[in-house]
Amino acid sequence: MKNQALVSSALAAALSLGLVAHAQAEDKAAKEKCYGIAKAGQNDCANMSGSHSCAGQAKTDNAAEEWKYVAKGSCKSAGGMTADEAKAKQKK
Repeated sequence: MKNQALVSSALAAALSLGLVAHAQAEDKAAKEKCYGIAKAGQNDCANMSGSHSCAGQAKTDNAAEEWKYVAKGSCKSAGGMTADEAKAKQKK
């Protein structure tokens, strides 16, 4: 009886992990990187120039090299740029 409960618990845990991973993948697919809209300390990950590699390390507001995830299709209306636009802006 204890073995059956243990196996059932393990199976339920494995299935729930799969569902969480699937939900996270769907959530990420519904978002896009939007450059130039992150406030200082509120970027989502490494910046374009490689001067840092973690979230929350943006030094200034709205730096072209910093990005945040936004709902797909909403970057332009938030005043942001694509990666190509941000790269072009940095070259100027």
